[in-house]
Amino acid sequence: MDTKCLLELILIFVLQFEGISGEFSYLYNRPGEDVILPCATASPSDPTCSIVKWLYNRDQSLTLIVVEKGNVRQSSARADRLSVETNCSLVINNINAEDVGFYTCRQGSSINQDAFVFLSVLTVSPSPPDADPKRDGEVTLECSLLTHSDLLPCRLNSIRWLDETGAVLRGEGVGYSFLGQSKCVSSLTVKRQSGHNRKYTCQLVNEQNNVEIQADYTPDFTDVCSTDPTGWSPLSYVMLALRIAGLILMIVITALLIRHTCEDIQILIW
Repeated sequence: MDTKCLLELILIFVLQFEGISGEFSYLYNRPGEDVILPCATASPSDPTCSIVKWLYNRDQSLTLIVVEKGNVRQSSARADRLSVETNCSLVINNINAEDVGFYTCRQGSSINQDAFVFLSVLTVSPSPPDADPKRDGEVTLECSLLTHSDLLPCRLNSIRWLDETGAVLRGEGVGYSFLGQSKCVSSLTVKRQSGHNRKYTCQLVNEQNNVEIQADYTPDFTDVCSTDPTGWSPLSYVMLALRIAGLILMIVITALLIRHTCEDIQILIW
């Protein structure tokens, strides 16, 4: 059974004891994107969303109200990035790790038609953050799914790496070493290769092997790759060539001037 379906069945089973039913949505995004959280049970007869509130829960330890009576709570630390559309959807601009979690859209005081949204964020970054591939000639990349881990755990092998040809990277190969997945983090060590900087793609896939979201990352090995054993870069050679060309031009011009001057002197003598 699909993990999402199983999760919904468990939640519905638990919530039914409280008389709650509703709609479930699962959203996957990358940092910096704008996202719209749908309020699937909102009434079209209330375009001002005057009875709507949005609840936010990160880890079940604390539930916060971010929208009340259709208005964003200004006391929220994220107030400047939140807004409510006419269909009562919650808009979050420039999402980041702080936005990950479990959201509930509720109509007034009734909990019978709550709409639930799971918001997760996929990130790719070097590890450690200050790793310098130019210096070390290799770098370890971490692909992390930031999610409500209590309610939406990551399935093993649900995060995979691909190279720029679309080939899935497993074990060890030319220029890479797959370190495996631990919970919601998958790690890949990549090495400098001749030619150009290579692009690596991290994908989150479901049980049907369909891609939920993906993120690309290109390690910057430019300075290392472009430097020869003498420590000279291509730009250095270009600058040297220009200087040599300029010197040759000056020598030629000087020789022509000297020749022209000598000819004038000979004419005067004769």
